[in-house]
Amino acid sequence: MTRLFNLDFQLLFDSGLLAISVFVLFLLMSKLLFNPARKLLTDRQNKIREDLASAAGDKEDAEKLRIEYEEKLKNAEKETEAILSEARQKALKNEAKIIADAKEEAAAIIARANEEAALEKKRVADEMKQEMISVAAMMAGKVVAANINTEIQADLVDDTLKEMGEATWQN
Repeated sequence: MTRLFNLDFQLLFDSGLLAISVFVLFLLMSKLLFNPARKLLTDRQNKIREDLASAAGDKEDAEKLRIEYEEKLKNAEKETEAILSEARQKALKNEAKIIADAKEEAAAIIARANEEAALEKKRVADEMKQEMISVAAMMAGKVVAANINTEIQADLVDDTLKEMGEATWQN
């Protein structure tokens, strides 16, 4: 028998058979174990990529929502300021109207008081005139009574009746 590198034939055959069985075992394991393991790893990598992409998308959505929320908050502040400004303007208008109404009412009250005071003054003046007339009449009556006798008095009554006329006495 020939020897290859000083190795016997049985050893070479066993080594070849072992190499073939390892190769077949490698193919079989590759088919049964390595490919599912690779598929599992690639599926896991794909899922991680999808999760990262989803997280990035969610982050972008969250950023958009945050910006939108800030805009709404700014708009709400502007609307609040506008509403408050409008309420202040209405309050100022109402205040001005109330003041104007109060001034008109006060002016009317003062005018009525002035009218009443003028009427009262006129009434008092008329009463004073009447009082003065009655006092003057009493004084004149006393002066005339002291100076006139019955003949002169009868003539005066007749003259007065003639001046007043008969129509006055008939009413």
